Amino acid sequence: MLHRIWLAFILSAFIATLWQVFFNDHIGSFKDVMDAVYSMAKLSVDISIGLIGVLAFWLGIFQVAERSGLVAKLSIVLEPLLCRLMPEIPKGHPAIGSITMNISANVLGLDNAATPFGIKAMQDMQSLNTSKASLTNAQIIFLVMNTSSVTLFPIAVFLYRAEQGAVNPTDVFIPILLSTFASTMVGLLVTSWVQKINLFNRVIFLYAAAVISILAAVIIYFSSLTAQQMSTQSSIVANSLLLTFIVIVLSVGAFKKLNCYELFVEGAKKGFELAISLIPYLIAMLFAIGMLRASGLLDMLMGVVASGVNFIGIDNRFVDAIPNALMKPLSGSGARALMIETMQHHGADSFAGRLASVLQGSTETTFYILAVYLGAVGIKHSRYAVACCLAADLAGIITAIIVAYWFFG
Repeated sequence: MLHRIWLAFILSAFIATLWQVFFNDHIGSFKDVMDAVYSMAKLSVDISIGLIGVLAFWLGIFQVAERSGLVAKLSIVLEPLLCRLMPEIPKGHPAIGSITMNISANVLGLDNAATPFGIKAMQDMQSLNTSKASLTNAQIIFLVMNTSSVTLFPIAVFLYRAEQGAVNPTDVFIPILLSTFASTMVGLLVTSWVQKINLFNRVIFLYAAAVISILAAVIIYFSSLTAQQMSTQSSIVANSLLLTFIVIVLSVGAFKKLNCYELFVEGAKKGFELAISLIPYLIAMLFAIGMLRASGLLDMLMGVVASGVNFIGIDNRFVDAIPNALMKPLSGSGARALMIETMQHHGADSFAGRLASVLQGSTETTFYILAVYLGAVGIKHSRYAVACCLAADLAGIITAIIVAYWFFG
């Protein structure tokens, strides 16, 4: 599935470039697209090199945590739920612990910790994989949870809105949480339907009720804070939890008379090797995305959407933020740039500016995550993972548009 989408990106970008040259007289389009290819190739290496330190550090800490038995204890929190969503993972398997750590980091918005934990989870699940070239059902549902994960503190969006002069930068907080929650729920529902997982289970229902309660409590508390207060408090909570975790891991390891230094170095070596191995997968995906952007295809799609909406005769204010929705699954930096450009052009407190902000926080960069996580375990066949992840993205986009009209219409 993924290789077909990859080829479709490249061929579509090539056709769009030909259109620009022969019908729009943009002679420089070929150069623009090739410049984008070279730029994305360089960016792929920069990303991988940038990941070396982060991966090495967290995989080193995780090695100590795993050997000390802490990860196994932490996995107790989510084990009943994960064993029902991912029945092929046995109880007590190391994958449960690494998945728990990844989900926790994602919820807190800690991308620098979530990615190493996510890669570790994919590797742990790969040890159970009987067909090493294809994703397992558990890996697919894990990927869906990552590409649509609920982040309680979308601080970056608030800070960008503040920089662009928004009167109340956090007024998109509740719409973002509603959108990302809808994205996650739809992703899980679609994947569970494909995998024939029974979601009408007492344990799953209790976990869902707990998540909704926590989400409601967070909304009630943080919606009354300013952007600066929210940034400060969420930063304190997230970073204090991370630092406490590191200290506890090393302390428990020392108490159990483990050689924490040697274990840390052993895990860090894996992080270095892993970061380098990701480069080919990132180049393959990012250069195709760069071609799409440079060819003008996304602008063409926006024009088609605008024409269709005008023809139907419905409120078309959401069209100005559609480029952000189309870009987010492809490129996080590209979507961020489009969000800022939308706020600069229309105003941070305009409908388009607010909707672009909600879209930015509602989903993750699907194809980047797929490239990194599949590359980390050398998987070539994604099966139906892309379709399920994109279904979650679509749900997040539609919900973002609906709640934007509800809150700001």
